[in-house]
Amino acid sequence: MKLNGIFPPIATPFDHNGDLYKAKVRHNVEKWNQTGLSGYVVCGSTGESVMLTPDEKFQLWAWVAEYAAPEKLLLAGTGMESVRETVWLTNKAAEMGYKAAMVRTPHYYKNLLNRRDAQTLYFRAVADQVKVPIMIYNWPQATGVDIPPESVVELSEHPNVIAIKESSGSLEKVMQMIREVKPGFQVLVGSAPTLWPSFAVGAVGAVLAFANAAPYSTVTIWEAHRTRETEAALDWQNRIGRAAYLVTVKYGIPGLKYAMDLNGYYGGPARLPLLALAAEEKTEVERRMADIRN
Repeated sequence: MKLNGIFPPIATPFDHNGDLYKAKVRHNVEKWNQTGLSGYVVCGSTGESVMLTPDEKFQLWAWVAEYAAPEKLLLAGTGMESVRETVWLTNKAAEMGYKAAMVRTPHYYKNLLNRRDAQTLYFRAVADQVKVPIMIYNWPQATGVDIPPESVVELSEHPNVIAIKESSGSLEKVMQMIREVKPGFQVLVGSAPTLWPSFAVGAVGAVLAFANAAPYSTVTIWEAHRTRETEAALDWQNRIGRAAYLVTVKYGIPGLKYAMDLNGYYGGPARLPLLALAAEEKTEVERRMADIRN
């Protein structure tokens, strides 16, 4: 399975009562279908997955599978703290037509899990029991756990572990993994501010929150890299850099959802306790997003 290109970890639309908003799921997916995005990750961190019930995840997986264009690859965010629940969710997603799962590093018991052997055991145990391939998801800024490259190299030998989404933003770590993993194992990144440099050192794709609001600009960087148009890639990288940092790092999901609203997608409210942007924060996002293609 090839994971080349740009995948948005799609934001979950909620109405103002906090319920899933089916019409806006359809609106967003059908609008994204018209872009060069490679597929969709449903129930990732950007989808506020830690705030969704299992039934809500099943509903989102069903709706996105219904509305996605046939050529779009569907990936499910299924990582939970235990091997047992992760396996259960992953196999449910497989039954619903999802082709692979993105599984984040377990992290709640940090003193026990922030070690190489525990992380390796977790991913190996999940991969042994699930019906679809898995992608390791590493986002140490949120989890406080940073899976070491040595573990990724070891896990790359497992036939059902096919990729990693490395969201630390560390090009050095990306380069080390690309050098040392088993041939055919795919390294994707999750940092829009370092997107083109990551492609330049060998990343094959990206799972980007910023692609929710600006799919064309992120796909343009991918295509420019693929066709070796370095100047165009750098130009677009420089255009999105500050906006991407603002709405994904500084303001997080509420900032991203507001950027989506500005660009004709539905962002809407985030779930409490995530706070809506203040007026001056909205103005800052508006200024940075003004010249970003949607």
